[in-house]
Amino acid sequence: MLPPIATIIENFEFIEDWEERYRYLIELGRMLPEADAALHAEANKVHGCASQVWLDMRVAEPDGRLRLRGDSDAHIVRGLVALMIALFEGKTPREAAETDAFALYSRLGLGEHLTPQRSNGVRAMADRIHRDAVRLAA
Repeated sequence: MLPPIATIIENFEFIEDWEERYRYLIELGRMLPEADAALHAEANKVHGCASQVWLDMRVAEPDGRLRLRGDSDAHIVRGLVALMIALFEGKTPREAAETDAFALYSRLGLGEHLTPQRSNGVRAMADRIHRDAVRLAA
């Protein structure tokens, strides 16, 4: 189970060495539940990522909060998926639509240490979640 996003941010701020941060990111990805075949459906695929990424976001009843599932075929990207899930899980669609996921990516310094392709992938994930949240909030 993923720790809360506040804990993840604190851990990133505590870990100074980038090799250790990468390991932590990979560990977050390992905390995601095993993906089933339904998650890997074309409708869940995030386009614009160098690696394959799948995201599924739904509104849970009766609380109206978001539930997310995700997966990737690359270890670091799976960790980035885990970051997105931790950031948005349990928010309302409106809260999610107002959340800037790329700001978290920047705050953690990931943009300075990952390849441009990975940064583009994070942007694609953030954009996809934003679009889905706006649609679900309507």
